[in-house]
Amino acid sequence: MNADYANSIIIAGNNGVCQRHTLSYFYGMGTEARKTSNFLPDPYGIEVGNEKEVPLGYEEKWVLNVHAIDTRGVEDRIGCLECKCSLYDVSKDELDDDYKGGFKCCYDKAQCKVREGYNGEERNLYMKYTVQWVDWDDNFVIPVKVYVFDVTDTWKPSTDSSGLISQEHDCQVEYDVESCSLENKLHGKCNANKRSKVMFQDNGFIVYGVAHQHIGAIGATLYGEDGRVLCSSKPIYGEGDEIGNEDGYVVGMSTCYPRLGHVKISKGEIGSLVSKYDHTQNHTGVMGIFSIVVATKLPNSLSHMEV
Repeated sequence: MNADYANSIIIAGNNGVCQRHTLSYFYGMGTEARKTSNFLPDPYGIEVGNEKEVPLGYEEKWVLNVHAIDTRGVEDRIGCLECKCSLYDVSKDELDDDYKGGFKCCYDKAQCKVREGYNGEERNLYMKYTVQWVDWDDNFVIPVKVYVFDVTDTWKPSTDSSGLISQEHDCQVEYDVESCSLENKLHGKCNANKRSKVMFQDNGFIVYGVAHQHIGAIGATLYGEDGRVLCSSKPIYGEGDEIGNEDGYVVGMSTCYPRLGHVKISKGEIGSLVSKYDHTQNHTGVMGIFSIVVATKLPNSLSHMEV
């Protein structure tokens, strides 16, 4: 892909809330996508292919962004998966001194350190996604909005010069977890439980929710302004050696399918996101991301409920 072509691409993405081109995905985040339910309940659907939403001269396409880490023959499997910079063939000159690990060290074609004498063969990998779709009909399908919140977002509920609440988001995407040793507790470095503020963009009802976390995670929860639990999502860890059930890997995330019309959020409501990790050891380049699907309209059978 040449630079001119790449610069001409417009990423439509989801409905927010991170800064432009950050966490703009709709489906799937990591290996846990294999055992995570991604289907939406009837009659809801994500609208695609609406020509009115496509700028003149453009066509709409879907992109599959793949990040695969080869752990065959490596010295430290978990370290490779956490993208520890000390294990990858990257130049330290390109990194900040305090950057210990993350996607800046395990980018395309970067190699994690293998055991001496190991020579892995080239291998082809295949992925398959099944997408269920129907021709759009306003009488049968209700559109939804997809919002993605990041626990590393530095946004705070403050007002700007015009008196409006600031919408300046800075999602860092990844962060390091410091173990909760006595020394770290004394110096305030224990962040196994990380929290951020979120603001909801619409009045509506949550119809689906799921988190994305890495190895060492315990779970993530999205709270409303009054402290009520809107959705909790926990990792499912593999226990075997077969594909899709790899021991110690996050192979799935639990999901929320609230009873239709029963988990309401309000525009401007300020809630919070909490991401929890194992506090007994350090982790690098982890994530605490929460996706929700919001309906601003209810089926006719529930039309008596106010949105």
